[in-house]
Amino acid sequence: MSGLSASFKTVGVLGGMGPDATIDFLSEVVSLTKAGCDQDHIPMLVDNNTKVPNRQAAILADGDDPGPIIGQMGRRLEAAGADFLVMPCNSAHAFLGPLAELTTIPLISIIEVTADACNDCSSVGILATDGCLEFGGFQQALRDRGIAPVVPDAPDVAGLMRLITRIKAGDKGPEVQRLMRVLAGTLVERGAEAIIAGCTEIPLVLSEGELPVPVISSTRALARATVAAAVAESR
Repeated sequence: MSGLSASFKTVGVLGGMGPDATIDFLSEVVSLTKAGCDQDHIPMLVDNNTKVPNRQAAILADGDDPGPIIGQMGRRLEAAGADFLVMPCNSAHAFLGPLAELTTIPLISIIEVTADACNDCSSVGILATDGCLEFGGFQQALRDRGIAPVVPDAPDVAGLMRLITRIKAGDKGPEVQRLMRVLAGTLVERGAEAIIAGCTEIPLVLSEGELPVPVISSTRALARATVAAAVAESR
């Protein structure tokens, strides 16, 4: 790929939601890029803003609206030279209004590209935060593609939120991994032909090959789309 890098599009990353998931996304982009040297990699501008208000609280309760801060982040990234934006947080896609108002560059939707990766399935399980499930972005994206969504019941959603909290606090150990597999397995038992890891903390503890069905990482789906856009748009 040497020689193409000078014309790559620059990616603007709306990060910090959470920071470990942002690092995982950046690592995926690097690993998916065919490069022989530093100069062959895709340039990325990252706003790792850990002060974005809690997305779940904003969706489910009366928490502060994260939309204005996300919009300001996008405006800063565009001003710094980003050609397009990505946001490795699924729940935050419920708050895109200010981003659209304050920027003129496109956003690659993590929800849409993840749903695109499910096109060979007729039913797909969704492991996502309570706020993201309430928002319904994944459910709608799957239905738009003729795919039936399978969502956890209320007790399992509560259990999943406890696991995500542990992951955000740095616990990615064997017990968290086992419990995540159990929750995913429940959706498989209900007919899911694949499992969407629809919170970007989940791929930190649940990987492809650990279930009898494919695990579709929203982080990896977004990374693949990011690499494709940065390369294709540069030609």
